[in-house]
Amino acid sequence: MKTIAARLPKRVIRSFTQTIADYNLIGEGDRVLLGLSGGKDSLTLAHLLLRAQRRAPFKFEFLAVTIDYGMGEDLTRTAAHCAEYGIPYHIEKTNIFEAAPNHIREGSSFCSYFSRMRRGALYSFAEKNGYETLALAHHLDDAAESFFMSLFYGGKMRSMPPVYYASDHKVKIIRPLIKTREAQLAECAKENGFPIVGDENCPAFQMNVKMPRVRYETKAWLKELESKKAGLFNQFRHAFETLDAKSFADRRYI
Repeated sequence: MKTIAARLPKRVIRSFTQTIADYNLIGEGDRVLLGLSGGKDSLTLAHLLLRAQRRAPFKFEFLAVTIDYGMGEDLTRTAAHCAEYGIPYHIEKTNIFEAAPNHIREGSSFCSYFSRMRRGALYSFAEKNGYETLALAHHLDDAAESFFMSLFYGGKMRSMPPVYYASDHKVKIIRPLIKTREAQLAECAKENGFPIVGDENCPAFQMNVKMPRVRYETKAWLKELESKKAGLFNQFRHAFETLDAKSFADRRYI
């Protein structure tokens, strides 16, 4: 295996390793599948997993997998990057894009469909190839945005746990970056010159569908709040770890 390594910020490494330890996300003999979109978050997670594999006091396997939607997306730069750094990599080809018109109404939102199909393809690949753990690159900003989107638009208080089991599947889902800020991951990717996959591989640009408005608006709102209150996301992180369920009106906790 090549010894070339990315330059990873200490605070990103610390957040990653602490999350792994706090929730026992990876252990001896585990086989971990990483959902690699080619974006800044999943590429940084790939390098963190590679570093952990080389330095952790236990042995584990991991494989980075990109789901090919079947719309002719170019994944050569991602594949070349993984080969250069010795990141084990696989492209799983699907017909998700071809099947989409039969499931998405014209002018409707596309995100939930493609996210669900991509996740299902990862579950199937994991189960078929003996990977009991699926690592996703969601970060603290994702968790905060999801919380407020669920609260404002769904009437529920829910977010993104660091570990859970997928319903109807035996795969354990882990989020090793759930305590890490998005800006830290973006800075890491920029400093290392990672070949980031952008909107060119987004199915929406080849379909007549609405762009996702709610998450962008929530992200902008949180950015404005943070500009007025320093340490806001540190408070989010603490709140997500110290839920006081008995202080609400849910009869299950009263």
